[in-house]
Amino acid sequence: MGRCWFSGVLIGLGCVWWVVVGVVEGYPAEDLVVRLPGQPNVGFKQYAGYVDVDVKAGRSLFYYFVEADKEPDKKPLALWLNGGPGCSSIGGGAFTELGPFYPTGDGRGLRRNSMSWNRASNLLFVESPAGVGWSYSNTSSDYNSGDASTARDMHTFLLKWYEKFPAFRSRELFLTGESYAGHYIPQLAIAILDHNEHSTGFKFNLKGVAIGNPLLRLDRDIPATYEYFWSHGMISDEIGLTIMNECDFDDYVFQNPHNVTVKCNTAISQANQIVGEYINNYDVILDVCYPSIVQQELRLRKMATKISLGVDVCMTSERYFYLNLPEVQKALHANRTNLPYSWSMCSHVLNYSDTDDNINILPLLTRIVHNRIPVWVFSGDQDSVVPLLGSRTLIRELAHDLKFQITVPYGVWFHKGQAGGWATEYGDLLTFATVRGAAHMVPYAQPSRALHLFSSFIRGRRLPNTTIPSIYD
Repeated sequence: MGRCWFSGVLIGLGCVWWVVVGVVEGYPAEDLVVRLPGQPNVGFKQYAGYVDVDVKAGRSLFYYFVEADKEPDKKPLALWLNGGPGCSSIGGGAFTELGPFYPTGDGRGLRRNSMSWNRASNLLFVESPAGVGWSYSNTSSDYNSGDASTARDMHTFLLKWYEKFPAFRSRELFLTGESYAGHYIPQLAIAILDHNEHSTGFKFNLKGVAIGNPLLRLDRDIPATYEYFWSHGMISDEIGLTIMNECDFDDYVFQNPHNVTVKCNTAISQANQIVGEYINNYDVILDVCYPSIVQQELRLRKMATKISLGVDVCMTSERYFYLNLPEVQKALHANRTNLPYSWSMCSHVLNYSDTDDNINILPLLTRIVHNRIPVWVFSGDQDSVVPLLGSRTLIRELAHDLKFQITVPYGVWFHKGQAGGWATEYGDLLTFATVRGAAHMVPYAQPSRALHLFSSFIRGRRLPNTTIPSIYD
C-alpha cells in the first residue's frame, strides 16, 4: 500500500528508491503515505494505517499521522479526536479543520491549509471507536460501545502506536478534540494518569488537555442552546421566556426528561421549528449547503465550492467524495477489509451508549488539574449546539470548586491586530477562551485564530492581551 501509480521497470525502481530514502528512522515504512491523489508538494511526511487494539476480536482503529511542517523531531505530539459520538477525526479534524489539506471544490484533489496545526506540532488523528470511518471489528458486538470501552481502546491504541513510532514515546503529548470529545479526551486523560500511576516502566509524557465547544454536563449545555437561540434573535421573547421559566433542566437526561413539562416540550418544539433547517446550528451565521445539488455537481466533475463569509460550506460533501475514491483509500492504506458500506463522517453501524451523554465530566477535569496538567476549554462564539454560555459557566464553577483565584480577568485577546476572542484564567492550570467568529468546529471557521490559540496552548503561553493596538493609528 502507499504504492506509486507508475508502470515500467525504471520508473518503478525509481519509485521504490524514493520510498526507501523517504522513510524516517523509527517510523513504520509500511504505513508511509507516499502521496495522496491530487496532493500539493509538501516537505513533511504522512503515515496512515491500522493499530490492532484487540487481535482476538479483530478490532482495529485507523489512524492518520502528519509530521510537523518544520523540525518535527523537536516538536510535541498532539492527538485530535472528533466527537459525535461516532464521528470521524479523519474527515473532521484532518481534512476539514486543522490538518494540512482541504479537498478541492471538485472533490478529486487537495489544497494546502496554510493554517494547519502541523505548523506547531506533529498531529495524530484516530477514527474512534471501532465502527467509525475505516475503524472496524470482526466481532459485531464490538459496535455496542460507550465511553468506558472507547477510553480503554484509545489507551491501548496509544501504547501500540508508540511501538510503531518509538521516537515519540518520550515526546510531550497533548490531547485535543471538540464536541463529544469533551467526553473522549478527559476520559482518555484519566486512563493515561491511571497508567502512569501504576506503571513501573513506560509512562506517558502528558502535558496538556484542550477541548473545543465540549459537552461537559448535559443539564447545563442543553438549556444554553435555547438561551443562545433567544439571545441571537432566532426565537421570540415569548418562546425564549417560556423555555427559561417552564423547563427545569436540573438533572436533565435524554432518556427520561422527568422534570420537563408539556408546556416546556411544546416551547422547545416551536423553537426548533422556527430556527428551521436553513440555519447551520453549528455555525449560525453561515449559509447552508444544499447536498443534493452539490453531489450532482461533484458527479459531473463541476466545482462544488460554495463560499459564505470566506468559508466553504460545502466542504463536507467534497470531503465525502474525496475519501470514498478508491485511489485515496489505497494511498491511505485504509479500508483493508473492504467494508460493506461507504466511508461517512458519522457512523451508521455504531450503537453507542445512550446514557453516557449524561456523565458529568467536571470531576474528571478536577482530577486532571490536580495532577498539574493544564486544561484549556475554548468555544467558537457562533455555535448554538454547545454554546459558550454553558461552557463558560461550567469552567467558572469548576474553578470555584478547585478554589482557584482569577489570575487573568475576563478580557479580549488579540491576533493580527484584531480581537481574537475573550479569555480568562484561573490559577495557573485552567483557561477558558472564546474564538470570535468561530463555529462549533473552531479551526474550520477561524483557522488563523485557532492556530494561534493552539500554538499558545502547547507552548504554555498566555493568549496575548497586553498589547492593545490603537485603531486610530
